[in-house]
This record gives sequence, C-alpha cells and structure tokens, in this order.
Amino acid sequence: MAPSRPPPHRQGPRPLPLHLAAHLASLAMANAALPFLNGALPPSKRLSRHLPAPMAEKLTNLENLLAAAGPEAFGHFTQAVTRESLARHHRFLAGITAYRRHPYVRDLPSPPVLWRDGTSRLLDYRTGADGAPMNNPADGAPMNNPADGAPVLAIPSLVNRAYVLDLTPKRSLMRGLAGRGVAPFLLDWDAPGEAERRFTLSDYMTRRLEPALEKVAALTGRRPVLLGYCMGGLLAAALAQRRPDLTAGLALLATPWDFVAAMDGRKFETATAERLVAGAEQLGEMPADWLNALFMTIDPTLSARKFSGFADLTPAVARDFVALEDWVNDSVPLATPVARECLLGWYGANSPAKGAWRIAGRTVDPERIETPTLAVIPWRDRIVPPDSALPLAAAIPGATVWRAAGGHVGMLLRPRAGTELYTPLAKWIKTTTGAGRRGGKA
Repeated sequence: MAPSRPPPHRQGPRPLPLHLAAHLASLAMANAALPFLNGALPPSKRLSRHLPAPMAEKLTNLENLLAAAGPEAFGHFTQAVTRESLARHHRFLAGITAYRRHPYVRDLPSPPVLWRDGTSRLLDYRTGADGAPMNNPADGAPMNNPADGAPVLAIPSLVNRAYVLDLTPKRSLMRGLAGRGVAPFLLDWDAPGEAERRFTLSDYMTRRLEPALEKVAALTGRRPVLLGYCMGGLLAAALAQRRPDLTAGLALLATPWDFVAAMDGRKFETATAERLVAGAEQLGEMPADWLNALFMTIDPTLSARKFSGFADLTPAVARDFVALEDWVNDSVPLATPVARECLLGWYGANSPAKGAWRIAGRTVDPERIETPTLAVIPWRDRIVPPDSALPLAAAIPGATVWRAAGGHVGMLLRPRAGTELYTPLAKWIKTTTGAGRRGGKA
C-alpha cells in the first residue's frame, strides 16, 4: 500500500500578518466612526458631511434614524456593531484556518522538459512523460492528438509561478489547448537563481526567451504563436517585434500597457517604490511578500471577503479555491533590476505607453508589430483594467480584441473557460499558424 501524502503546510495568505492587520484595521475604523453617528451631535460634526455624495446620502439616513430613536437606541446600535465586528473577525480567522488545513495537494503529471538554462525551463505539453497525449478531456474538449498541432509558446509573468496556466485537470489552459489540437509549450521562469538575480528584462529576453522561441521553431518546423499572459504579454509583444521571422501570431491575455490607467484612479507612490527597490538592492532580490503586499493595495478588503465565506463553499468549489490560493501564495521573488524596471519604469514613468521602454537597446513599439495579433481583455479585471490593456491593442496594426468574462485570473479558470476561451483561442491559433507550417511561408 502506497504511503499517504502528508498534509500540506501552508503559510498563506501571504504575508499573513499584513492580511490580519488589514482586517483588524478596517473593523477598528468602523468602530472608531461610531461616536460621529450619534444623533446628539450637531449636523456640522456628522460624519456624512465628509464623505462622497452616494455614501453620504446613505449615512445621512442612518444618522437621522439614530437621532429619532434616541440615546438608548444609539447605545444598542453601538453594541450591535461591536458584536458584528468580532463575529466577522472570527469568521475571517476560521476561513484562514480551514484553508490552511485543507487536504488538497496539487498532483498533476509533469510535462517533459525540452530545454533548460539556469532556473528557466521549456515544458512540452504535447505529450506527458509516458508519451500519451497531454490533452484535457475533463473540460469537455475532444480527444485530439496535439503532436503535430499548431505550436504555441506561452509566456507567463515573472512575478508568479507559471502553473497558473496548468492549475488543475479541469482548470488548465495548456492541457485545454493540447486537447483541442494545439501544440503548447510553456516557458517556466521559476524563481531567480544566482545568475537571474542580476538579470534585466533585456537579459530575460535575449538569454531565455529568444532561445526558447528558437527551440520551439526548430523542433516543430513551424513558426509558433506567442501567447503572453499579464506581464508575459509585454515580453511577448517585444519578442514579436524583435523576431517576426519566428513568430506566426501574437495572443495577449490581460496584458497591461498604460500603467497610469492600470492604477485605476489610485496614486502611485514613487517614494515608496524607490524605498522598496533600494531594499531589494540590499537583499539581492525583491521578496515575494513585498510584491504580495503591493498587490494587496489594489483591494485591501478582498482577503476578508474571500476567506470569510470559505466555510459556505461546496467541496468542489472549495477545492478550486484552495488550488488557486496555493498558487497565489506560491509567488516568487523578482530580480532587483527587473523590479526597478517594472516599478519605477512601467508604473512610475509609464514608459511603455510613452514609447520609452527599451529591450536590448530597441524601443518596444507596438506599431511595428507585423504579426496577426489577438488581445483578450477580461472586463472585470482589477489588476489590469481594460483601460490599461486596450491602448496596446489599439496601437498594433490590425489587432483583434475579444472581450472575456471574468477577472484577471478568473478568465482562465472559470467553469466555462473551456468553451468561452480555450476553444475559440485554439481555433484562432490554428487559423493564424496556417501559413507557418512546413513548406509554407517562412
């Protein structure tokens, strides 16, 4: 009898102290505001006078109700809010505890490794380690052999693990494309090693990404489509401009370009970013928890909403939730030079949208991308709002834009992703690569 797998040891949500502190702070602020709702206060001192109009109207109604009910009712209201605050924090803690104790362990067959350099690997999703087709019938796809299919090189972000594109048997873009007759290859960056900790984005391009593209093209005898996700989409766009001789098409999934729009109305704190980069220079890399803390600022209440409802999820949904959260909390450090380029160049100076971003001495200019291009933009994306992604599609001549359901990650992993994304994307890839097969146009 095979030994049972040990239960997972989870540290998430990371950084845990910040998640706990943020939730306590939100509850503390709610309770601290209670005295300003007291109906005995003159209207000039009421809290509603200092809030935006839609919220102020609701709060004014509450203030008037409390004023009409009298001091005793206000005391009961204060006690009820305090009890509810404690109950919410207990639900939040219970959800985190249940997540950390969940028995789920990611256990998918590993694809063959075609090539590696440093910590980067090129994974072949055409067949599994046993030689069987790496397709994905679990999501409803037909059983197609991808061995001779249209090649695709998938390029994920450097910030998170590549397996978001291969999360579970039913939530896998890579296996989903393979099951639809596409030949998918995935560039797994992994965490920076000794060499990569000194890499710039130009180093990643010339020393990892271009060799991987050349490997796929030589192996298949066809020009692949570049499929870039999030930050990987910017690298894919730069690669398509640099190597049109080896690129049949460009698919951009939730790819930012205008980083002022990416802030979605929030103020970018340049001084904070400079301190973080300075700290990363001392450490040799930017720690994953620093990056996770930055992502938390997009929606500080998201963690509370997610974990407070964990106990109400069905077993199947809870398993998918845990699989995704495990990936979120398995993020990797960022090489310090890359962190500087991204935080101070992309977000601070908006260098891509201003035509100031350069790779290996060459400005990345989407107007010079000649390959057929598809931009898939999820319209509920909080990480890359549509206003950030649309300018890139608009700048690439002839680019096609698809509106996708879901958010930044949900677009890839939602229950209907197979029919709504994998199938039409596979069709577009096969149509686009028609001119790049053996004997066709080079």
